[in-house]
Amino acid sequence: MKQLELYGRVRYAVIIQGMSRRKAARMFGIDRRTVDKMVAFPEPPGYRRKKAPARPKLDPYTGIIDQILEDDTKRLKKQRHTSKRIFERLRDEYGFAGGITIVKDYIFTARQRQREMFVPLSHPAGHAQADFGEADVIIAGIQYRAHYFVLTLPHSDACFVAAYPAATTEAWLDGHNKAFTFFGGVPLSILYDNDKCLVARILPDGTRQRTRAFSGLQSHYLFEDRYGRPGKGNDKGNVEGIVGFARRNFMVPLPRFASWDAFNAHLEEQCRKRQRDVLRGHRESIGERLVRDQEVLADLPPVLFDACDRQATRVSSLSLVRYRNNDYSVPVAFGHQEVWIRGYVHEVIIGCGSEKIARHPRSYDREDLIFNPIHYLPLLEQKIGALDQAAPLVGWDLPDVFTTLRRLLEARMGKSGKREYVQVLRLLETFELNDLHGAIRDALHLSAISFDAIKHLLLCRIERRPPKLDLDIYPYLPRARVATTSAASYMNLLTSGAS
Repeated sequence: MKQLELYGRVRYAVIIQGMSRRKAARMFGIDRRTVDKMVAFPEPPGYRRKKAPARPKLDPYTGIIDQILEDDTKRLKKQRHTSKRIFERLRDEYGFAGGITIVKDYIFTARQRQREMFVPLSHPAGHAQADFGEADVIIAGIQYRAHYFVLTLPHSDACFVAAYPAATTEAWLDGHNKAFTFFGGVPLSILYDNDKCLVARILPDGTRQRTRAFSGLQSHYLFEDRYGRPGKGNDKGNVEGIVGFARRNFMVPLPRFASWDAFNAHLEEQCRKRQRDVLRGHRESIGERLVRDQEVLADLPPVLFDACDRQATRVSSLSLVRYRNNDYSVPVAFGHQEVWIRGYVHEVIIGCGSEKIARHPRSYDREDLIFNPIHYLPLLEQKIGALDQAAPLVGWDLPDVFTTLRRLLEARMGKSGKREYVQVLRLLETFELNDLHGAIRDALHLSAISFDAIKHLLLCRIERRPPKLDLDIYPYLPRARVATTSAASYMNLLTSGAS
């Protein structure tokens, strides 16, 4: 600022007041040639180099450096030359005798020339971009690396965010279902990267061969899919920016929720809250601009897309079906048969033909075994010797009355008591656990310890009618015999007690 003030004072003295340039130089304590420059230019012209400095040592090698930098653009980013490595190669392979500083200065300038430039874009209403991001989250006390789906409408900058245990095919599909429902319509087009869940193959002419699941989604909602260049995230810069924004603003500090559903409810609320913001360069809020997007969105179809991964396989001899490196049980009656699998975000459904035969919570571990103990009860009834070592029954949390029932049945009937206990458990194939629990409790109270009695009490409980247990049709049940009290019996007790 002081230099600029001096510049103005010198020009005023010489041009307006008529002071000689020599006198102005003496008065202001500057060089005469500086006064000449001040008079020649209305404002300081700044430093201007007339020509590039000579680099006699480096100039013969600049072509080699340029070629190395050009070749690096085709290499893995983490495996490119550093300035130090280029200097070492020039020195060792080409006999360069100069210092490292001029090499580093030249490389810096060359890389600045290589930096990509971008064209400002405008975004018409009704078009979208989609991507996935990652962040840590604690669900039910366990820390997970969450993968969150983001769909944005760049015209309004409105966004939808939903988190999943993994960025799988079914997570992509479910994210679209939820985003379309959130915005109340289907975008005209959606811009993606080349994720393997969406693109099975990029053909030589640049067209994308979609995966079967994504083709089904597109056919259901009828939107246009567009793709950025491989490795060029800036092609969908709007959603890339929201991915970072959501991580910094929706997931800091580390989120803690009881379930994934609770976490996603929080994320949805944050997306709605953000619609009140007015972004830089705009006079309207995100929500006000979102109205224009929603006016051109296509209507939702009557039902949502079935967001699942579909596979076909065969049941093993252990009555297990393998899906995504984990094994899920099915009823033993379907052993060695062809079955289909539908993998949802939080559930796995297995079927045979038109029948659904098993339903399990989804596991994201590896080499996990997910059993339903009821699936193995028919086999255990036949192979009763395996009851105590049956892996599917390990950790099966049943009420204490089940343990009491088994003990009484085995005490009276031995091995047959085990088989009858399994028959009681098989009632769970048809009836609810709470109803069977109540029936066993009633049977223990009535001392009617048998499968037939428990089944009768269970049906009476469900049908809400009083039980009618006729012991004559159950000859194997223990009978209580009550004798008439006599003085002789009483005297026998006293005699035995005295002895």
